[in-house]
Amino acid sequence: MSDFRDDFDGPELDRAVWLPHYLPAWSSRADTAAGLRLADSCLTLDVPVDHPLWCPGDHVPPIRVSGIQSGSFSGPVGSAHGQQPFREGQLVREEQPRFEGWLPRSGRVEVRCRMELSPRSMAALWLSGFEDDRDRQQCGELCVVEVFGRSADGASAEVGLGVKPFRDPRLTDDFAAPRLPIDVAQFHDYAVDWDADEAVFSVDGEPVRRCPRPPTYPLQVMLAVFDFPEWSVGGDDDLVPELVVDRIIGSDRPRFGRRY
Repeated sequence: MSDFRDDFDGPELDRAVWLPHYLPAWSSRADTAAGLRLADSCLTLDVPVDHPLWCPGDHVPPIRVSGIQSGSFSGPVGSAHGQQPFREGQLVREEQPRFEGWLPRSGRVEVRCRMELSPRSMAALWLSGFEDDRDRQQCGELCVVEVFGRSADGASAEVGLGVKPFRDPRLTDDFAAPRLPIDVAQFHDYAVDWDADEAVFSVDGEPVRRCPRPPTYPLQVMLAVFDFPEWSVGGDDDLVPELVVDRIIGSDRPRFGRRY
């Protein structure tokens, strides 16, 4: 797929592109279904107050999450072959069929979104290795935007972006969360342009970080909003964090070579 665009104009999520579950192999599809709705040409992901914990009793700290992803697969139940394991010895609980919706290898990915967050929640878009390689090292990540509500004050926020190597020894940890003068509750454009030499992360068209030698194997797009109950400051159990997405755009042609 060379050029890609999803404006979320339809009545339902495009299931040819998106799976409305968050890493279901470690749990199940029944227990990882996203809280989402489409209206006014936007996708809203939220975590209602009755949303279940993700992998309760296993993931520390406890989290509740609503997310969509553009790829998925796993090995059989009881195997260790799955995407983004969060601890050593992680075993597949529910085998997932191979799903390849949109797996860019280089180019540009841009999201226009806003976030309603509290000190106990965060929202993010990241590109993570599909991880079906034989040596299971194609697991690096390009974090396009990651915001914790406790860093946002209405006038600025710490915006995480960069490269996270995870279990890929060929990559260098190159992630930072600079404080930017933006209100994340308003719509902003967050993007990455990358090839084998460099990834350029930008906000509203302005470059913020450059990272050398990013991953260029197939990457699935992950979009999610999280709630961390243990981070409660009291009197906030009724708050519902939201990630509202106006559009996601992709191209196999990075722009930074001529723009930046």
